[in-house]
Amino acid sequence: MPSAYVCDMDGVIYHGSRLISGAAEFVQRLQAGGHKFLFLTNNSQWTPRDLRHKLDQMGISVDESAFYTSALATAVFLSSQQPGGSAYVIGGAGLTHALYGVGFTLTEHNPDYVVVGDTRSYDYEKIERAVRLILKGARFVATNIDVTGPSEQGIVPACGALVAPIERATGKKPYFVGKPNPLMMRTALRALGVHSAEAFMVGDRMDTDIIAGTEAGMRTILVLSGVTSRDMIESFPYRPTHVFDDVGQIPIEQLG
Repeated sequence: MPSAYVCDMDGVIYHGSRLISGAAEFVQRLQAGGHKFLFLTNNSQWTPRDLRHKLDQMGISVDESAFYTSALATAVFLSSQQPGGSAYVIGGAGLTHALYGVGFTLTEHNPDYVVVGDTRSYDYEKIERAVRLILKGARFVATNIDVTGPSEQGIVPACGALVAPIERATGKKPYFVGKPNPLMMRTALRALGVHSAEAFMVGDRMDTDIIAGTEAGMRTILVLSGVTSRDMIESFPYRPTHVFDDVGQIPIEQLG
């Protein structure tokens, strides 16, 4: 049985709208070798349909079912906690669509939750409203812990940075659903129908991708095409199984 691959996207497959060197060939080799694979991203802005279209525009053709986001994981988690609940959301279309999909109501009036995800639409008014609602009793949830993310222009703020002022003002820490939360990894492995020992986690972040794969019992591959440099690896108490400059250098045929 060929190994399965769970792959991050930002910093692994692309930077913004720019495909990373070797990414298209990497996916083609996975397909040609009969490997099961799933794109598992902490970026909550986009829907699986958006992501499929984005890769298609870059010359990579995969099915919509090959994508799983922290927005979808957050929606499933909230639905299991409080079916038919309500939320005030600071986030992109991927998050709002996911919550609508599980029957949640999005509202500013006494919501059960305040949910924060990645977004470029973020201002003082939203921070103020989120703080007020949390202090009135709304539970605080965020899609992912990433403080920064890679882009074509360099490092940009991510969800972990967006929740910081709300956390400081309320004294309440959010519950983060995305990687490295085991919820995401269990979902990925279940979707692929494989055991953790049969799968690789491929990512560009030591603090989310590599630790998530390590704690799930997976072999891990760190690529240096995103936010982590080779020197930074030494600052973590755990190590990836393999390190490559980009996914194009991963010797799939040798790894099994």
